[in-house]
Amino acid sequence: MEKSILITGGARSGKSQFAEKLALKPSGKAVYIATAEAYDDEMRARIHEHQARRGDMWTNLHAPMDLVQALQDSDSPGGDPRLVDCLTLWLTNLMLSDADWKSKGQELAACIATQSAPVYFVTNEVGGGIVPENKLARAFRDAAGWLNQTIAQDCDAVYLCVAGYPVKVKPNDHSF
Repeated sequence: MEKSILITGGARSGKSQFAEKLALKPSGKAVYIATAEAYDDEMRARIHEHQARRGDMWTNLHAPMDLVQALQDSDSPGGDPRLVDCLTLWLTNLMLSDADWKSKGQELAACIATQSAPVYFVTNEVGGGIVPENKLARAFRDAAGWLNQTIAQDCDAVYLCVAGYPVKVKPNDHSF
């Protein structure tokens, strides 16, 4: 059984909707661990859109910084699946607060194996475009790539969403 799944893709690729369907599939109930912070009206609208799409089958937690603690607190054998949406917003929060994002990423990766209930991670694939023009954007792109690889390595499965269609990319043969 795949207890930990990473779902990645570009903006508006359908990754959150796919993750929500996977998380609800076992029992019709799940825990939504949101990492977003509403710093402006546009982000508040995005958060509202996500919340409106979900119904009362979700228990909502807000964990903009301490994601490992949220996973530990919401875990129990036979418990509801958890959906973390999303890792790149969590990374943004860490970087903007000057936290040691790399050690936090390693802590998160180590936490995956300790989880009893399923956990689904949503993240953005940000490295497919042009090289950003400023230092912070390049640092974020590189950090997101590192974080995605680190979490993918410890997850049982990885999906890439493209135009609303998920493609399973792990497990596969990495013997090259």
